[in-house]
Amino acid sequence: MTPLAVSILPILIPAIVVVLVLVGFVGVRSRRRVRPAPPAERVAPPEAVAPPREVEAPAREVQAPPRVPEARAPEAPEIEAPPPPEPPPPVVAPRRRVRSIGASLARLFKGTALTEQEWEELEEVLLRADVGVAATQRIVGAMRSRRDVADGMAALKDELVSALGHPDRSLKTKPGGTTVWLITGVNGVGKTTTIGKLAAQLRDEGRSVVLAAADTFRAAADQQLERWAELSGADIVKHAPGADPAAVVYDGVAAAKARARDVLIVDTAGRLQTKKNLMEELGKIRRILDRETGAPEEVLLVLDATTGQNGVAQARAFAEVAGITGIVLTKLDGTAKGGIVIAVQQELGIPVKLVGLGEGIGDLASFDPDGFVDDLLGITA
Repeated sequence: MTPLAVSILPILIPAIVVVLVLVGFVGVRSRRRVRPAPPAERVAPPEAVAPPREVEAPAREVQAPPRVPEARAPEAPEIEAPPPPEPPPPVVAPRRRVRSIGASLARLFKGTALTEQEWEELEEVLLRADVGVAATQRIVGAMRSRRDVADGMAALKDELVSALGHPDRSLKTKPGGTTVWLITGVNGVGKTTTIGKLAAQLRDEGRSVVLAAADTFRAAADQQLERWAELSGADIVKHAPGADPAAVVYDGVAAAKARARDVLIVDTAGRLQTKKNLMEELGKIRRILDRETGAPEEVLLVLDATTGQNGVAQARAFAEVAGITGIVLTKLDGTAKGGIVIAVQQELGIPVKLVGLGEGIGDLASFDPDGFVDDLLGITA
């Protein structure tokens, strides 16, 4: 090796190494080049698969289950429309049932003339019947003056009927407006029951009625009157318990006028004639009626036939405060004390207009002097 070659060799060897490295790098890169992906195979779409055919089971006779009857909804019970309410029964005039004093008199009138003792016994019988001392003396005195008393019972009847007189016993009404009747009396004489009977009679006569419940103190008084209003087909005006009775009366008058009712009947609380404050309250009610209606057509005092001569004192006290126009005598059935009718009329000049002979709705009648005396004496037709 020549010296030149030796000198070049150190240069040549690194050059060769570089060339070899470059060639190897290029080869590696060419091998790493990504070949294009072969085209994807065309896949045919899957054939539609028919649904599996139902495999029919071999026919076999299947027994149908027993037929259950179709459940029917329960029929609603047939509801009959309630029949229209029957009209209240008409008021039937009561039979007179006053107990007589005829048995006591029959043994006195056996002969043509009475002895002095028999005259005294006659006075005693009349007094026990509540005819009153003054009326009894007048009646016996008139009989003594008769020349002929062969028929003592007939003579006594004449004197009793004469003592009752012939006043107008009809109940007054107002033509062309609302009639007002004020009902008064002490406790327990039957005022509310009397009002119910009156309302029923008016209904049967074809007249319309309003009841004013001015008894605001007695427990359940308005309920009792309301029951009578239902039975008689009447309207009712009432306030709460304990309300001012005068306010009830005022509203009752207004309601009767607004509704064009024929009759207004005012119920009042029972009061003893000796209770000054209660009697003043009654006077206040009367003044309201005078102011709002002119004046009540009737102010009726209800008296218990069994009260005796205290009934005269009651009538006198109520007449002074309220101006009584007539008497309603109740509980006349079963008593022989009906002579109070004569005593009141003789002493106060106030006629008995109605008599109550029981608790029934029809047990109220116009007072008939002849019939009353016949019953009192036990005279039958």
